Amino acid sequence: MPRQRKNLSDAALQLIADRFKVLSEPMRLKILHTLWDGEQTVGHIIASTNGLQANVSKHLGILQQAGLVSRRKEGLNVYYRIIDEAVFDLCEAVCESLHDRLTEQIGELMPIPQRKRA
Repeated sequence: MPRQRKNLSDAALQLIADRFKVLSEPMRLKILHTLWDGEQTVGHIIASTNGLQANVSKHLGILQQAGLVSRRKEGLNVYYRIIDEAVFDLCEAVCESLHDRLTEQIGELMPIPQRKRA
């Protein structure tokens, strides 16, 4: 059954474009991947992404401003977690689509050899 297209205003399309802009930066995707299994300290995020503290902090701020992550402070530690779990669905949909496309391209590049008849 075909998907039903929704009518979207220019404002709605801008919000969608803004969300994709936030997700278009590889470091932000690394951060989200690090947070996939749950809340992490900034130190753990820095270590997991091999990023510099200032750069990771900048990207965490952008993700927080976009409403994708939240932060909490406990003593000297700052913890981040994903609050918009729709990002998981989006990432999985993109990964599945890329996998399917690449599998198809590999199949086109490497045809299965014909077996010789005995």
